[in-house]
Amino acid sequence: MLLTTGVIALLAFPFLPYNTLGEDVKVVKESGLTLIMVLAIILALWTASVSISEEIEGRTALTLLSKPITRRQFILGKFLGILGPVTLLFVILGMVFLASVSYKVVYDARENANPEPTVAQCRDEMLLIVPGLVLALLETVVLTSISVAISTRLPMMANLLICTAIYALGHLVPPLVNSVAGQFEIVRFVGQLIATVVPVLDHFNVEAAVATGRAVPISYLLWTALYCLLYSAAAIVVALILFDDRDLA
Repeated sequence: MLLTTGVIALLAFPFLPYNTLGEDVKVVKESGLTLIMVLAIILALWTASVSISEEIEGRTALTLLSKPITRRQFILGKFLGILGPVTLLFVILGMVFLASVSYKVVYDARENANPEPTVAQCRDEMLLIVPGLVLALLETVVLTSISVAISTRLPMMANLLICTAIYALGHLVPPLVNSVAGQFEIVRFVGQLIATVVPVLDHFNVEAAVATGRAVPISYLLWTALYCLLYSAAAIVVALILFDDRDLA
């Protein structure tokens, strides 16, 4: 259902009127990146809640762990199993998104009676989107690891609410600290405290750069990937600790 919704929306984006005076491509890029990331996060959080917390409450996990499977293998298997369909969703919707943006460039040129864009121009527009898709996938990986840790102790609704709060804080805290309000010592302290515990998801947000056609440096992608790896590893370690002494009987 999520995949079908995403494909239909991405195919419809090029034909929607945005009334941006020639900047429709930017809106399509921002809307497409946001849509793909939101659908992937919904899939990840929902799957983590169902496949871990409900299996624990339904005693399915107890039956599974009676086999020669350790608790560490159970958690790691769930985490990797969730990332599988999430990555597949990104790949499929990402390809549709790239084709949609490429067609939007041609569509706008024809609508405005401009010269027909070359293949190279369409290719360049698609290449500029790839870093945004990669960073959106990394953000989803971080949230998935957090959801897996929460699912070892809390049910689905609590998991969804906490992850939603973390998503909001992860995007709002850095701009708040850097704003005028961040000049106040208490605001700066609280913001830095939250940023220490909650992942700084604003690192993964490059929608403005992608929309305006600015290239994202490879070094930035590598450092962000390292941040994703370290934070996800820490979240999985917490999940293993929480699940290790969880009573399944």
